[in-house]
Amino acid sequence: MRAHVLVPLAEPTRLVLPAHEKWFLDDPSSYPTDWSFVARPLVLLTLVGVVAVALVWRWVALRLLPVPEIGLLRPLGRLAPWAPRLLGVHLGISLLALAVSGRFLSWNLETHDLTAGGVLLLLEGGLGVWFISGVRLRPASVLLVAVGPAALLLSGPVGLLSAADLLGIAGFLAVLPPGTERWGRVELDERRTRLAVGLLRAGVGVALFTLAFAEKLANPSMARATLEAYPQLDVFALVGLSVPADAFVTVAGATELLFGLLVLSGAAPQVVVLVAAVPFNATLLLFGQTELLGHLPVYGVFLTLLVLGSDSRTAPWVRALPSLSRVRRALGGAALTPAGR
Repeated sequence: MRAHVLVPLAEPTRLVLPAHEKWFLDDPSSYPTDWSFVARPLVLLTLVGVVAVALVWRWVALRLLPVPEIGLLRPLGRLAPWAPRLLGVHLGISLLALAVSGRFLSWNLETHDLTAGGVLLLLEGGLGVWFISGVRLRPASVLLVAVGPAALLLSGPVGLLSAADLLGIAGFLAVLPPGTERWGRVELDERRTRLAVGLLRAGVGVALFTLAFAEKLANPSMARATLEAYPQLDVFALVGLSVPADAFVTVAGATELLFGLLVLSGAAPQVVVLVAAVPFNATLLLFGQTELLGHLPVYGVFLTLLVLGSDSRTAPWVRALPSLSRVRRALGGAALTPAGR
């Protein structure tokens, strides 16, 4: 058995899907990639259905929810000027926890596998403190975007893509850093907010796509080993169903892919966040502290989308898809903004 339980439970608890298998398996590199699994007719049909659901979701959301914000969540919109500050704190705590644990940007990437690992840990910890402070975060964000990919590529492209959510947060904070007023309040404008949220959604989407394929759909042996070690993850047992392991792998991967597409679409972000929060939080019962700290950046993203999507002024910007002309204008505006913000 390659897997081991880090947080034992007194009683079995049936849980739902998103979990990073690589965080909880011994030697995850020993599980070979198998793209033939994706080529199976039933898997391909499932993936086509996932894409269709995401497209229909955006079409329906834009027409049935012409006013993007949801009334019950509207009070959260008052936090919109502090959304960058809150997101920076989430990122900072995650980086600091990773550095203390001897890992770089991912809980399965230990620094003894990297060149100059000690230096990277010091840099990561320093950036964590910097992001928590909320002071002049644009240089910190640019530094993370510059150093992170270079180091992660040493472990392969999958390592880089798996940490895309962190890089998306860094991109958000580079475009829209906390302000210099008390508590980091920032005046939000449409151009920068649209670009920042677009980078944020893209980062989370890429990370979820990578998780769906690298640890499930294109690596079914890893997913099977995880299910064998943690049978509590079998959500079908809740309704008394017994399904083959490969069917579970397909559903789990397709679910993560769907969440990625829904976040990327920007449609009805509050609904997407509230639904996605259920499986992301349920796995905390099984995996405990590692799962909590590992998902902290994603929680920060969810909070940002929830807050900005609940403000009547920023809600339309959150669900807008970027255009090339807007990206060019936003980048020009960001370059003209003082770096000290």
